Amino acid sequence: MSWIKVVAYEDADPQLKRIYDRVKGPNNNVDNVLSIHSLRPHSLVGHMTLYKNVLHNSNNELPKWYLEAIGVYVSHLNQCDYCVLHHFEGLRKLLNDDEKSNSFMEAVKVDDLNSFLGEQFLAGMAYSKKLTLEHHGIVQEDIAHLKSTGFSDGQILEINQVASYFNYVNRTVLGLGVNTTGDILGLSPNESADPNNWSHK
Repeated sequence: MSWIKVVAYEDADPQLKRIYDRVKGPNNNVDNVLSIHSLRPHSLVGHMTLYKNVLHNSNNELPKWYLEAIGVYVSHLNQCDYCVLHHFEGLRKLLNDDEKSNSFMEAVKVDDLNSFLGEQFLAGMAYSKKLTLEHHGIVQEDIAHLKSTGFSDGQILEINQVASYFNYVNRTVLGLGVNTTGDILGLSPNESADPNNWSHK
C-alpha cells in the first residue's frame, strides 16, 4: 500500500478515527492517498480542506468535469498512475459518456487534446502543463493569453489551484509509494455546496 506505516481504520485512535469518519467511503474504506497521512492527522485535515475547496466547491465557475480533466492531465504528465486512475473514474462519471471519456484518455496519452477541447480549454491545459513541467518559465504573458481566450481572473485562479493541487498530491503519492490496493476508484466528496462534508461516495 505504501512505503511508510499507515494506521488502518480499525486501529485508529479516537482523534484519527473522527477524521477517518469524515472521509471514509463504503465499509469504512479510506482511500490510500488519505490514510497515508495517518501518522500526522493534522496534515490529512489540511489535505482534505485544500482538495475539497479546490476541486469540489460550488463557488467554482469552471465545469467540474474540466477541473477533473486538468487533474487527470497533470497526473499523467507526472506519471502518477494512482491519481490518473482515481480521477479518470471521477471524470467518466461526470461526463456520463464512456466513449467520450475514453477518447479523452487516449488524447491525454499522446498529449494531443486538440480533438477533444476547444481553444479556451486547450489554453488552460497548456498553462497547466507549463506549470507542471516548466513552472520556472511561467511569465505574465501566459496569464494574458488565458485572459485573451475568455477566462476571468477568478477562473485562471481555479486552473492554477487545481494544477497546483495535483502537483502536490502526485508528489505525495509517488514520494511515499502509495498504490491503489484496497481503494474504491472514483469516490469523491461530491456535496459541493458544503465545504465541511468530506464523505467519499
